[in-house]
Amino acid sequence: MAMAPTVDPFAVEDPSELEDWHVPVSFMKSRHSERIRAEPPPEEAWRMKDRMKTWSVALCLCLNIGVDPPDVVKTNPCARKECWIDPVSTSPQKALEQVGNNLQKQYERWQPRARYKQLLDPTTEDVRKLCIALRKSAKNERVLFHYNGHGVPKPTPNGEIWVFNKNYTQYIPLSVYDLQAWMGSPSIYIYDCSHAGLILDSFKAFARQRDSDFFGIQESPTSQMSCVGLLDNCVQMAACGAKELLPMNPHLPADLFTACLTTPIKTALLWFSQKKSGKLGLVRGVTPEVAEKVPGRLNDRRTPLGELNWIFTAITDTIAWNTLPRALFQKLFRQDLLMASLFRNFLLAERIMHSYNCTPESHPSLPPTFQHPMWQAWDLALDHIMAQLPAILDGKATYEPSQFFTQQLMAFQVWLINCSESKKPPEQLPIVLQFLLSQAHRLQALELLGRFLDLGPWAVHSALSVGIFPYVLKLLGSKLRELQPILVFIWAKILAVDTSCQSDLVKDGGHKYFIQILADHTMQYEYRTMAAFVISVIVNKNPKGQEVCLQNNVISICLEQLSEPNPVLKQWLATCLGRLWRRYDAARWCGVRDSAHEKLYSLLWDEIPDVRAAAVYALGTYSLNTSDDGHSDLATSIDHTTAMTLLNMVNDGSPIVRKEVAAALHGLILLYEKQFQIAALRNTEPERISTSNLSTSVTPTGWINVSIDPPETETSFEANSSIASSLSSRAMAPKALINGSVDHSESQNELPSYGSVDSIGSSVVSGERFLDSLPRKGPGSQSFGPAGSLSSVTSSFGMKNLYSSVWKGMVFLASDPSPEVAELAQHVVHDVHDKLRQKSHAKTIGATLVSSYSSSVPSSPSQEVGVAKAATLGAAGLRTTSHHSHIHSSASTQEFIGRGRRPEISLPIPHTKRATLLKGTPVSRRDSEDELADEQSHDLNPVETQFCDWCCKYFANSLMRQSEDCDLYSTSFQQREYRFIRNHLVRSEGRKMCEAQAKAKISDQIFVNKDSKTPQLLKFHPYRPLLAVMYKNHWSMWDVEQGNRLVMQCNSSYSTAKITTAEFINPHDITFLLTGSDDGSVHVWRDFATEAEDSKPTLVTSWRALTDMLPASRTAGMVLEWEQATGLLYAAGDVRHISVWDTHKELRIQDIPTGADSCVTCLASDSAERSLMISGCGDGTVRLYDRRQPPNSSLVQTLREHNSWIVNVHMQQHSKDRHIVSCSVGGDVRIWDPRFMKSVRSFSVHSSLNVCEIHPRASLLACASPQNAIRIYNLDSEEMLNHIRYHDGFMGQRIGPTKCLAFHPYKVLLAAGGTDGLIAIYGPERKK
Repeated sequence: MAMAPTVDPFAVEDPSELEDWHVPVSFMKSRHSERIRAEPPPEEAWRMKDRMKTWSVALCLCLNIGVDPPDVVKTNPCARKECWIDPVSTSPQKALEQVGNNLQKQYERWQPRARYKQLLDPTTEDVRKLCIALRKSAKNERVLFHYNGHGVPKPTPNGEIWVFNKNYTQYIPLSVYDLQAWMGSPSIYIYDCSHAGLILDSFKAFARQRDSDFFGIQESPTSQMSCVGLLDNCVQMAACGAKELLPMNPHLPADLFTACLTTPIKTALLWFSQKKSGKLGLVRGVTPEVAEKVPGRLNDRRTPLGELNWIFTAITDTIAWNTLPRALFQKLFRQDLLMASLFRNFLLAERIMHSYNCTPESHPSLPPTFQHPMWQAWDLALDHIMAQLPAILDGKATYEPSQFFTQQLMAFQVWLINCSESKKPPEQLPIVLQFLLSQAHRLQALELLGRFLDLGPWAVHSALSVGIFPYVLKLLGSKLRELQPILVFIWAKILAVDTSCQSDLVKDGGHKYFIQILADHTMQYEYRTMAAFVISVIVNKNPKGQEVCLQNNVISICLEQLSEPNPVLKQWLATCLGRLWRRYDAARWCGVRDSAHEKLYSLLWDEIPDVRAAAVYALGTYSLNTSDDGHSDLATSIDHTTAMTLLNMVNDGSPIVRKEVAAALHGLILLYEKQFQIAALRNTEPERISTSNLSTSVTPTGWINVSIDPPETETSFEANSSIASSLSSRAMAPKALINGSVDHSESQNELPSYGSVDSIGSSVVSGERFLDSLPRKGPGSQSFGPAGSLSSVTSSFGMKNLYSSVWKGMVFLASDPSPEVAELAQHVVHDVHDKLRQKSHAKTIGATLVSSYSSSVPSSPSQEVGVAKAATLGAAGLRTTSHHSHIHSSASTQEFIGRGRRPEISLPIPHTKRATLLKGTPVSRRDSEDELADEQSHDLNPVETQFCDWCCKYFANSLMRQSEDCDLYSTSFQQREYRFIRNHLVRSEGRKMCEAQAKAKISDQIFVNKDSKTPQLLKFHPYRPLLAVMYKNHWSMWDVEQGNRLVMQCNSSYSTAKITTAEFINPHDITFLLTGSDDGSVHVWRDFATEAEDSKPTLVTSWRALTDMLPASRTAGMVLEWEQATGLLYAAGDVRHISVWDTHKELRIQDIPTGADSCVTCLASDSAERSLMISGCGDGTVRLYDRRQPPNSSLVQTLREHNSWIVNVHMQQHSKDRHIVSCSVGGDVRIWDPRFMKSVRSFSVHSSLNVCEIHPRASLLACASPQNAIRIYNLDSEEMLNHIRYHDGFMGQRIGPTKCLAFHPYKVLLAAGGTDGLIAIYGPERKK
């Protein structure tokens, strides 16, 4: 028989009307599907670590005007202009000077602050002196060497360029090898001459030779250091290839390459006018003369010339960013302003010179860009301006701005609408930078940029790599209110991906911008939340950021808004506070003045677990003091109040909250180490020494005395201990200790008398055995068993038991159902035990010191002082050798010395100055101060979770994108629709089976399999052919159609508790399996129905639904009732109440007293009207509760007709009468009308039975007795339909004792599991 029908997508007329769409789901938040881990730091480094500037420029012009070089035959006419000057128009010397001055002016436009030096027709010595001088003055900055060799021979293949002798009668070769040594690195070289590629090739060959020589010789001259790594640190540009001549077109300048690099707009207009002036030109009347008259200034974007320059910058940046590797783009276009400008212009030079059969070269080499599609946009912009130029020059029209940026902005918007999952950024992204410079386009550009950043971290990396950071940083100085929402959104996206920007914000005062937004109550919640997040990143582990934010009243601003209804805002306000006062006492005391802890307490019971976790984090950092002057009484009182409040959270339903509680309590344990060490000793139960033998006291001078009573002493620990009241506050030391004197008369009578030395040694050994029994870390360490009752942790919160209660709370968390919480808490507990064990080694020194005293000498006060002093000094001496310990003390709590009369070992309270070790034993002030410094030399480093860092992913992920579940064409939506149609068909088939099953037998065995373990519980999946089988501490999932087991999973590796109940969560959608154990813990699993070898079930969440489990001779463990429609989980069992858990809030919202003196054995609820709760109890009573009433008055009826343990209760919600069915171990079945105290009907099914199951929708009851038979009854007719004694088949074996039964929620199918490991499923008898 098929368990799941074939899903026909047309089986339902309108799938959107299916009821499953309206059923809520539980445990589907990101905290349930992801590990709470911080994102790894970004791999792609967008920030230039070695940003440079070019401060020195050498302009070497070898023109020799009037004399052509011997190896170049020039055309007539040919190109003559150098730097737009015709040298023939004036004397050679004057022309040379004009050319040099013009070239310098052209460079000054790009870098006006650089130091320029001209070399006009220089000699070798001139070049050497200038290069060395520029390198010396530039230090580690760049030096640019521009070489124009139009008046000298071509470079040689040997790597030589040409200069002149002093009399200009000879051409003198200058080796590039020497030029490298003079220029050093980093440098920029520009070669404007024919065969310029030869220079570039020679330069690379010489650089490689230098590197090989340097690394090949161990002791290289220091002078060669500046020449190492030239290929990496030097940039070169050559006008043409190694075998190419420069263009000689008379309409072009002779230095066309230099013109492109230094005057790109003028050169582009000249080339464009020549190209368009032909017959095919679309723009008429444009000549080179007209092109030179384009009005405006290059730095004024409102003029035609300025707009052209603006467009040119955007286009060349876009071409480079889309063509070059990211690292190369960052180096060439973002490291140095002058170099970036030259390489933008180099792209134009490549395009223009390529049209004249020249190919400019560079190092690093660039891919060809002269045919990039963006050049078409450049041509269109030139066409637009040139078409208007004649009319503008004649005064007949005004300039109409280009639509270039508007069109590119529209193209960017279209890309955002149609963007795919390819994660390839749009080519218009660099143009967005130029949009931000325009006030007219700024707001729209920022909105589009925000939409792009919302695509995910990859989009943020792309925007940062293109250079968006300095632009948005500068915009924080804007006062425009309309920019605030989008700017805070952009910055939230940036900081969610890369937190290294926090220092930039503080440096430029950008933090004030976000504080202003956060303080503005008229701003929407979303933007205030983002502002709180940005501020939390600014102050995170950033002392300067903490300081400036404290000065701007961030604490008061955050505290004022903690009562806002938006949960994400509250979460980040709490996180911001926690990060602000983390290890910053000035901020902490500012919070104390504003009663910050009291305002944060209200968040501990918020409906959202993330808010609760953030509040716990804030309180944890709030209590962690780092100052060296100790705590005041007020601070200690706040610490204690916070500790008591946090203890209430150890049983929170969310693991992230409990993990934060463990981290916060660890901070308090480190802060009050001595007190918690004593608490750990009190609450440990070793084999040799019970806690009743250990007692402590505090002397009037501020000493903690730890002692062990003789084993035969029956005095209770609590009666003997007076330390708790003294440890309730960490006050400063008594004045007598501070002043260096002690009133001996006050404490003389408190000194005990000691027994013999033998008894002292005996107690030392006992102390060793006691500490050896403490749990240890490592593979063989003692594991934490199931925790005791939680009431023992939180019942007595008096200051006397504060430290003990906190310690019990930490031990309770060490046995938490969540592995991550348990691991963290166990780390803390083991750490304290290890420190105690390390201190126990002081017993050897103590025993050695006291052994010198004669055992025959009677006890006396003076001798007692000597013994105690010896033991104390022994411990102090050993302490100095234990540098790895986090806790330093002058004597350990494990130095238990003596029997009979209790010997006492003194322990100073932390942060108290003292001048004596014991009464009557003064020491010098210097020794006291050294000892105190030794104690406080450690840092408080509590364990930290990654919750806050993980929460940053909320802003890193998309905030605008529509959920896939709402997208009709998404895979997720279609999968859900498929599941809901399948569910509808299963329910329809189930209704038909239930209607036809009035008197039919359920005897056809459709599945049977044998397992190695004994099944304890069975559970059908409502809609899939799956059967969950529970064992003691394991569970498995079976595919009943294929007949194979899909997975076997251990329920908890930290506990051996038995699974007693199970439920399917979200069965209509993505299903989870919930298991409940007899220790009160609940585990929720996903990914349990896959056959992949590398896939295994994943724990979604876990918590302790019940505490205070009561021991009994017969226990029910834990029983659960699940309501999918409300997300409520009802838990009962070996307790005297029913706990109601809201799985959406992950909170226990109610405890309903059962009113019975026995355990709850089964639960049922009225899921239709959601008002009635039914419990069956171990005393035979059936109790009804009205959930609408207050808990103490919710018990409305107690039905007492059963005389034995209730096996099952059920409410017939799908029948007319809505009766309650109950069945007991005695075999009597009773049907109740909830309105009456007496049963409506009753009948007997067995004289005794051990398991009973009632079908949720059909009037069927199945039960099994110890006599190895399964009986099936019709509840309406009270007649037995059939019984099952044997398995199917010839010679079918008799079924063994039945351990568990389960009906399918919709279909008429019965699963049975026996003690022999056989699992069988039975269905309706087939018609013959």
